[in-house]
Amino acid sequence: MILETTPSVDQEVNPWQSAAHRFDEAASKLGLDDGMRKVLRTPAMELTVNFPVALDDGRIEVFTGYRVQHSIARGPAKGGIRFAPDVSIDEVRALAAWMTWKCAVVNIPFGGGKGGVICDPAIMSEGELERITRRYTAEIFEFIGPERDVPAPDMGTNEQTMAWIMDTYSMHKRHTVTAVVTGKPLNLGGSRGRSEATGRGCLIVSNQALARFRMRPEDTRVIVQGFGNVGGMAARLMAEFGYKIVAVVEYDGAVYNRHGLDIRALAAHSKETGSVKGFAGAEEVDRDEALLMDCDILLPAAKENVITSANADRVKAKILCEGANGPTTFGADSILQEKRVFVIPDILANAGGVTVSYFEWVQDRQGYFWNEKLVNERLEEIMVDSFNDVISYAEKHGVNNRIAAYMLALDRVAFAIKLRGLYA
Repeated sequence: MILETTPSVDQEVNPWQSAAHRFDEAASKLGLDDGMRKVLRTPAMELTVNFPVALDDGRIEVFTGYRVQHSIARGPAKGGIRFAPDVSIDEVRALAAWMTWKCAVVNIPFGGGKGGVICDPAIMSEGELERITRRYTAEIFEFIGPERDVPAPDMGTNEQTMAWIMDTYSMHKRHTVTAVVTGKPLNLGGSRGRSEATGRGCLIVSNQALARFRMRPEDTRVIVQGFGNVGGMAARLMAEFGYKIVAVVEYDGAVYNRHGLDIRALAAHSKETGSVKGFAGAEEVDRDEALLMDCDILLPAAKENVITSANADRVKAKILCEGANGPTTFGADSILQEKRVFVIPDILANAGGVTVSYFEWVQDRQGYFWNEKLVNERLEEIMVDSFNDVISYAEKHGVNNRIAAYMLALDRVAFAIKLRGLYA
């Protein structure tokens, strides 16, 4: 697929188009032939399921779910399951591809997968969510498993959702299969350190970036967009490490304190009120403008398409650490490069989550579980090595960090495919 030189607005915010555009650039830099490009670009499997669920009020509703396995060349597909009203097949395709590249960047033996169900968890009861989860699991049962495709939580799902999936899968198998999903509760085969992993990974790569620029955490101002599991955890860990978190941006507003926010107090306020607004230790600012305030690190940790061609020229951060998947559109890439913003791309920056998911899968299969200190040590080792691999690739090939990460990932996946050969 060759994209237009100047993308339309719809193309720019379409996650599949964004992934395809970056893929094409990286593949060209690597000199991949047309046949390998077709293999790497095309999802191995796309499944759409439509299934009925009885709601609490007695009505029957039909829900649509997806599961995409982008690649299984380097191991089982790996990727979360998203419950949201705006889930689309294009979004799931893009996220599955990103998972392939993410697993390859951190060099863990997984391919990429992703799933989703079109529903709104905010207006559904726990019973309804359980019935949707179990029926969706039954529909995709033959396509998942420890050796085939290992789901995990994503937006709108959590460790309880994973427990339901594990139980449903196990009931069909007639024995307990803990390794079918990751992100489970500790008592059901989850890993210590998993809930902090994505945020901790953001801290680790930010530390590496600071070392390159000879900056100190206590002199580093950070703006975090999103205060959920990733953004909230990254903010807490970074604050504990000495970073100055000057602003937190949420869906309904933003708060700012130039001297640094008390993240623990803000988290308690947010939990009590459901919002960061009204926090006594900060002033409220416009959520869109907050992203463009002066800072050293901007850490978008919510959804896609936060930094676009419409606002990238006003980004004042020196470092962009992408805690979310796809927070920057491909239309913004060249603008950020021209501004000399040091980008830590999503397929590296937020790979802490899938790395500890890999640890969980390994522990489940071994039946032997590690302490949190060991989990964190092994996570740091992988994230530091991966950061250095990407930077070395960027310097060697004269490209920006994002294209370097894609080139590294494509190179590793293509190498595996060539070694395996084509089955005919």
